[in-house]
Amino acid sequence: MKRTFTYLFLLAVLLSSCKNEQNKYLLLGKKSGRQWFEPTPFGMAYIKRGAYNIGANDDQLNGVTPNKMVSTEAFWIDDTEITNNEYRQFVYWVRDKRARELLGQTYSDFLITEDKYGNPLDEPEINWDERIEWDDIDYQNAMDELYLPEQDRFHFKKEIDTRQLVYEHYWIDFKQAAKRSNSYNFETQRYEGNVVNEKGEVVPIQNRTSFLMRESVPVYPDTLCWIRDFAYTYNEPFTIKYFSHPGFDDYPVVGVTWKQANAFCSWRSGLKAFTPKNEEEAPPHDFRLPTETEWEIAARGGMMNNKYPWGSYYSRNVNGCFVANFKPQRGNYVADSETTTTAMKVGQYDPNPFGVYDMAGNVAEWTSTAFFEAGYEMMNDYNPEIEYDAKPDDPPVMKRKVIRGGSWKDIAYFIQTSTRSFEYQDTAKSYVGFRCVRTSFKDEFARN
Repeated sequence: MKRTFTYLFLLAVLLSSCKNEQNKYLLLGKKSGRQWFEPTPFGMAYIKRGAYNIGANDDQLNGVTPNKMVSTEAFWIDDTEITNNEYRQFVYWVRDKRARELLGQTYSDFLITEDKYGNPLDEPEINWDERIEWDDIDYQNAMDELYLPEQDRFHFKKEIDTRQLVYEHYWIDFKQAAKRSNSYNFETQRYEGNVVNEKGEVVPIQNRTSFLMRESVPVYPDTLCWIRDFAYTYNEPFTIKYFSHPGFDDYPVVGVTWKQANAFCSWRSGLKAFTPKNEEEAPPHDFRLPTETEWEIAARGGMMNNKYPWGSYYSRNVNGCFVANFKPQRGNYVADSETTTTAMKVGQYDPNPFGVYDMAGNVAEWTSTAFFEAGYEMMNDYNPEIEYDAKPDDPPVMKRKVIRGGSWKDIAYFIQTSTRSFEYQDTAKSYVGFRCVRTSFKDEFARN
């Protein structure tokens, strides 16, 4: 009996050792321990991954704007355009950051110079918990650089110099990093290619930071666009009040350039509400401008070849009322609304089937896509996009960016889902705003 038990024990040990020997050659994997959770962003609609038709809605236009089937990843999109109130938060943040930097030179409470363990920081950080007393004379003197110089003041009124409100942000130029000629050479242990920096200069690649681009963007909207865009008009009231008056809080922000819209996306990505609460939580994707394709997919609302976002071939409903804010008749800007002649509050008309408002009319919207007449032919059919970061010395034709949706000043043709138009990235218009998107892997990981 003892001998039988011994044999069974030795057999079990032998089998176990064989199993352990085999396990050495298996890729068992290991859980990273990192958590992944994608919260639903407030005020955004979810567009599922799928295949969609983009382009012309009518056969007779196929020769001008071809119809194309594309596939895209899922993404979130703002259900309305970014409003004056939302963009004003960005402006105030930049203002307060600059104010604290200036105050920190006199009052140490506005800067954090040590970490939580008492170790000195290489670069002081802004202390956002310290309150700014804007009416305090001593504070105003410490922030003198933030105010308009005396020779620029009207009626001796001391005001913030909006030219001082500059947002600095960084991004990685993955397109240049992906070039074969810019790859890291393992034999020489260095990079051997060249990179075009944000100034348009061709410089040798020193290290990975050569692909990190830096840009400083003045953030205050160009309120004079209301006068500049229209000759022989009296639009001074909009110049003075449209961005600053609380009555226009829920109206879409205008007078922002393409670069300012990108800067807003960068700032929004860094808000605490959208950043991980601990190191073990994987961050979501950053906010950005929509590609031209993403914008059109969101505008169509899941319907194929629809002329307008609401699915009808007409710009009126069954009661004969216009269903978007545009210019329906010559010179009659109140035909579609008795309360406004220009932009109107966002979300006043019914949303499309995706739950997205104002994809036709109100204000046209910036996209991230560079404008080329043959853009649809150039694009890939998988996550299509044409990116080009125009440099200051580039010719104007290279600075064209696609705008979509039409605006309050446009006729019905421009509010169709397939109509393509453009503006120059360094211009600000009284009829162009934007909304943000964010790529999502929500459905991808939900199944795992």
